[in-house]
Amino acid sequence: MSYTDFAYVYDALMGDANYPSRTEYILNLFKKFDRKPTLLLDVACGTGGFSIEFAKSGIEVIGTDMSEDMLSIAREKTAEEGLDILYLCQKTQELDLYGTVDGAVCCMDSINHITNPKTLETALKKISLFLEPERLFIFDVNTLYKHEKILANNTFVLDEEDIYCVWQNEFDSENRMTNISLDFFTKEDDIYLRSGEEFSEKAYTSEELKVLLEKAGFKIEAVFGDMSQNPPSDTEERVFYICRKI
Repeated sequence: MSYTDFAYVYDALMGDANYPSRTEYILNLFKKFDRKPTLLLDVACGTGGFSIEFAKSGIEVIGTDMSEDMLSIAREKTAEEGLDILYLCQKTQELDLYGTVDGAVCCMDSINHITNPKTLETALKKISLFLEPERLFIFDVNTLYKHEKILANNTFVLDEEDIYCVWQNEFDSENRMTNISLDFFTKEDDIYLRSGEEFSEKAYTSEELKVLLEKAGFKIEAVFGDMSQNPPSDTEERVFYICRKI
């Protein structure tokens, strides 16, 4: 999918993401297991929420995303902040940078959006290719528990001042896949315009991710529960992986 319509409601849907706190958490992980990066790759950066926060901390940032619409919004937000971030419209499995970086992140379950394991393997190998040896790649994923018990076959509604969104899920237990359908109603003057997106997320097991990461040249340093430095609980909805390029 292109995430074209999704781009313009993404920030409203991610209203509780708390980019500053999550950025601080990730930076603390970098410092704990390595050091603060000087040039950071933000994979699947979306509308730039994390890229902007990392740049505010003094890091030079490269943000990549497959959606030009997402990046258009990211560039506008970055300009408003008076920051200088390089944004590139690239699929992760087709990543092509001008040189190497000394840190990489992929935030807010973007890894789950790569539903084909072979494509994910290629994407991880690309990230590894452009990451300096011994440096860290930190990412998070939605867990199988979240897919089975929280997303499941449920419907969610977001009702904001100018946006009304109906989020419908259909969980495929055999493939550990959640198919997601979004219907947006955005207000312009006195009328609502309807648009929609459909995409899927795959719940990868820890064993699957370990194998794929090793094939890409990564060693897992730690796996933590969301916003913690403790092992994930059985009911964890989001898990962080701290990986080092060998």
